[in-house]
Amino acid sequence: MLKFVRGYKISITLVLVLLFTSIMLPAGQHVSAAPSFAKGADISWVPGMEAQGYKWKDKNGVQRDIIDILKNDYQINSVRIRVFVNPSNDYGNGYMNKDRAAALAQRAKNAGMSVMLTLHYSDSWADPGQQTKPAAWKNYTFQQLMDAVWNHTRDVMTAMQSKGVTPDWVQIGNETSNGMLWEDGKASTNMKNYAWLVNTGHNAVKSMSTGTKTIVHLAGGDDNALYVWNIGGLINNGANFDMIAMSLYPSASGWNTAVTNTVNNAKDLINRYGKEIIVSEIGMDNNQPAAGKSFVTAMKNQFRNLPNGKGKGVFYWEPQATPGYNGGYGKGAWQSNMMPTVVMEGFID
Repeated sequence: MLKFVRGYKISITLVLVLLFTSIMLPAGQHVSAAPSFAKGADISWVPGMEAQGYKWKDKNGVQRDIIDILKNDYQINSVRIRVFVNPSNDYGNGYMNKDRAAALAQRAKNAGMSVMLTLHYSDSWADPGQQTKPAAWKNYTFQQLMDAVWNHTRDVMTAMQSKGVTPDWVQIGNETSNGMLWEDGKASTNMKNYAWLVNTGHNAVKSMSTGTKTIVHLAGGDDNALYVWNIGGLINNGANFDMIAMSLYPSASGWNTAVTNTVNNAKDLINRYGKEIIVSEIGMDNNQPAAGKSFVTAMKNQFRNLPNGKGKGVFYWEPQATPGYNGGYGKGAWQSNMMPTVVMEGFID
């Protein structure tokens, strides 16, 4: 730890906390109860959609709680929930602060599901095209950024634990294909800074729960060169994290090739780095439900059978979204009549 942070002025508080957590078990520790293979859904839009009056129906037209439908009709055993730092109250592009996320996580846990927490480290979307610092962090030094990542990560974990939820997985950033917290943590210009930010988030999670697995998540799961550059760069610069996550959004006509390339990428990463692989996001056009179901089935089956049991799950992104939600999102699995397509049936064994 001290070797890793050498060369930067480190806050005394941070050093002391890291030292203590390296020699004692934190109060919030847990033994992971994550399923051997997660069949999951990112449901982060649910609270905002409910606030807007959306009510979902099952395939028989019966109105039910969306978490109940996902679990009992489609065998979904895990949910993924994002948290922004200081989001607006915009239902589609903000809304998910730590308290709303914790309340949603509590609902999922009460339904018997495992929880993946996705920390965006931004006030709105963080993805390959934008990794914008929270407004409150805009003028921070790099040391202050590391401290902010530490404090925010622990703050969100504390909010979750106050609701009786300790996430089984935590993503340190979202689709950090070119790093996070630009410009300081942009991987293409400063891989070391990116690695240190990931390491800070990892350490913050472990200080709250030794059993929670940390994840680095990139887009373009079929792009092996991206993953070798990014993940290899992190490891070469001393970053600690437990798992690698992927996104994949193929077309209805090209999903077979995309799945093959993504599986081959996963196998190569397992061979290179020995880490577990999870697919945090998949989706396909809502108007191609048959192809979408086949795609989900293939991803589930092939990742479940990765070498050495290293494939740990597949999550569909916002399946409860109706066509055109939030200004045009079209890869959900519910129709405008609030009844599902067949897409999620791909998760059923």
